[in-house]
Amino acid sequence: MSVHWPGFFGSAALIFIILNTVFAFLFWLGDNPIANVAPDLPLPLSLFYFSIETLATVGYGDMHPQTNYGHIVATVEIFTGMSFLAVMTGLIFARFSRPRAHFVFARHPVITTYQGVPTLMIRMANARHNTISQATAQLWVFKLEQTQEGEEFRRFYELKLDRREHPMFSLSWTLLHIIDETSPIFGMTSDDFADAEGALVLNVGGVDDNSAQRLYARQLYSRTDIRWQHRYQDITSYSPSGRLLLDYTKFHDVVAE
Repeated sequence: MSVHWPGFFGSAALIFIILNTVFAFLFWLGDNPIANVAPDLPLPLSLFYFSIETLATVGYGDMHPQTNYGHIVATVEIFTGMSFLAVMTGLIFARFSRPRAHFVFARHPVITTYQGVPTLMIRMANARHNTISQATAQLWVFKLEQTQEGEEFRRFYELKLDRREHPMFSLSWTLLHIIDETSPIFGMTSDDFADAEGALVLNVGGVDDNSAQRLYARQLYSRTDIRWQHRYQDITSYSPSGRLLLDYTKFHDVVAE
C-alpha cells in the first residue's frame, strides 16, 4: 500500500512472470498435455505463452488442453488467475481511494520560553492549502526509565498540548506543550533527555473538506532532532494590501535564543 507506483507494478509483473513460469513447467511435466503447440517455437516458450493466456483467462483458442492432466493444471491456473486479478483490482482501487495527508512537519522541535514558561513547540503546515476540519493532534514522549529493582523499561507519556484541536487547519499550526510541574519532561535538560533515549511521536488527524475523508499523519523525532533554547524563525509578513503572507522557505529555520 505504501510502495511507489513503479515498485508496485514492477512487483506485480515479477509475480505474474513467476506464476506463468511455474505453470509452464507443470504443463511441461505432462505427456503432450497441450494441443496445437507452435512447432516453430521452443516448447518451454510455447507453454509459457499458453500459461499467460490461461492465467489471464484470455483463451485465444489456438492452443488448448487435450489431456486430463492438462485440464487439471489449466483449471488450477484459471482459478489462480481469477484470484490474482481480484487481488490486483482491490489493491489498485485501495491505492487510488486511499486518502493521503500532505502535512509538512518542521525538521526540529524547539524548546523555548513562551509567556515566561519553558515550552516545547512543533510547527506544521498543510501543504495542500485546503481546509482540514476537526483537526486534532496528540504528542507523546518515549523515554527510558529504571525501576527500583534496576530494570529498564521504555515508557511513553502523553504531552498535554495547549490547543490540541484546530477548527480549520489550512495553513500553518504551531503546537505548544507547556513544560510545567505536570509535564513528563519537567526539569529535564538536553543531556537528561539524551540519557533517557527520549523521542517524540506526533499524531495528527482531520477530515479533508474536499473528499470528506479522514486523514492521518505521524511524525517521529529523535532526541537529536530537538533544539533546546531555540525558537522558530518567523514566517509571517504582510503584503502592501494588508494580506497575510507565509514564507515557507523559512519553515524549518530555527534561531538560538
